[in-house]
Amino acid sequence: MSSQEIPEENLPTEQAPAHGAVGVADERNPFADPGLPPHEHRVQDIDERAARRSERVVALLFTVSMLATVGFIASYVAIPADQVIYVFPLGHISALNFALGLTLGTALFTIGAGAVHWARTLMSDVEIADERHPIAASPEVRAKVHADFAEGAKESQLGRRKLIRNTMLGALTLVPLSGLVLLRDLGPLPETKLRHTLWAKGKRLVNMNTNEPLRPEDVAVGSLTFAKPDGLEETDEDFQKEIAKAALMIVRLQPDNIKDKRELDWSHQGIVAYSKICTHVGCPISLYEQQTHHVLCPCHQSTFDLSDGARVIFGPAGHALPQLRIGVDSEGYLQALGDFEEPVGPAFWERG
Repeated sequence: MSSQEIPEENLPTEQAPAHGAVGVADERNPFADPGLPPHEHRVQDIDERAARRSERVVALLFTVSMLATVGFIASYVAIPADQVIYVFPLGHISALNFALGLTLGTALFTIGAGAVHWARTLMSDVEIADERHPIAASPEVRAKVHADFAEGAKESQLGRRKLIRNTMLGALTLVPLSGLVLLRDLGPLPETKLRHTLWAKGKRLVNMNTNEPLRPEDVAVGSLTFAKPDGLEETDEDFQKEIAKAALMIVRLQPDNIKDKRELDWSHQGIVAYSKICTHVGCPISLYEQQTHHVLCPCHQSTFDLSDGARVIFGPAGHALPQLRIGVDSEGYLQALGDFEEPVGPAFWERG
């Protein structure tokens, strides 16, 4: 807005003089202190219509922030995590990530832009010159600080500009909700996933090396065989996640050598099936001592006795290996008779 459009009664009558400390150059101080330049009034200081326009701009920015925050939450709920869109010039990107970044960035930017525009157009911009003073404040200085604070609060027009105040409070109230929503993305809720694997009643045991279902005659006494659930293929997208819970080791013992009654009941003709995942930190167990019926974890030397319920006899593992109850189906193939009774893997009791 030009000065011609401002009513004459609002125009300053004279140019304000320079203020602040002003010094005169002499022999001791050859550089004079010119003081602060004359204060220049803004359009909003002398025209209430311009001030109201700035107020509406600030309120609009805060309102956009609120809408963007709502859009952030709506995007998180409504957009599938695997949806991909094309955005020039970025190419093919995740629709969810793009929406979350755009809405959250807009919410934060408009709050900042609104605050800056408010300060630059409506809050007082009069330059204040003050002399340096001792660190310990005198009662007069404290009184002046309190007075300056009260004056600053008055000049901010927070009480007068209710539209700005209300929209700012709304934006500042809503934007933290974005952080609460992000807490949900720290990881998927475990629910009961840690307690279950792909093993189920009727699921055949498949040799990991040959990818063929196992018969009892395929497992020799004293041998160690690794198995996986029927239907789980290495080409599956979730193969690594599922095999980390379902990996199985099969050993055939003489039934007379099995000391634990439950282990004997859950075996088939001396064939026992145990989780391959060490209960210490989850390393795959791969070492078997045929004479002692012990299996050894190569990472930290936890040792389990397969003839006695796979209990821990050495090392840092906290509990025995879970056993899988097995039998044979109508075609003579080894099959699971259910899932593991205990969760597999390390530190489950700490994971909950």
